[in-house]
Parts: sequence; structure tokens; C-alpha cells
Amino acid sequence: YEPVLLETFVEKERFAGTCYKAANWYYAGDTKGRGKLDTRHEHALPVKSIWLYPLRKDFKKWLKD
Repeated sequence: YEPVLLETFVEKERFAGTCYKAANWYYAGDTKGRGKLDTRHEHALPVKSIWLYPLRKDFKKWLKD
């Protein structure tokens, strides 16, 4: 097992993610603001932007295999 991709979440209301843009992270989209334990389909948590950073150039191949 070897990590091939880093993932981080940035709270959109508080931060723009500028340091991640400057460090060549990829913007992958936004969360829904629900949280992983939400069973009531409520948007109780802040929306966060998702940023990814590949540790290998061929990370897509590694994730598929």
C-alpha cells in the first residue's frame, strides 16, 4: 500500500484556498455541507471546497488498479 493522492477540505465561508492554488493543488468541487453521519439530509455543516494533490504522475492508473 502506497499513498498516491492527498485530499484536503477548506471551509469556503472562511477561506479561499489561495495557498492550495499557489501550491498546484487541484480543485475538485464542493461538499454538500451534510457530513458523513447525516441521516436526516440536512445541511448542518459548512460547505467546503475539496482540493487534491497527486503524489505520482500516474496516480489515475494506480487508483484504477
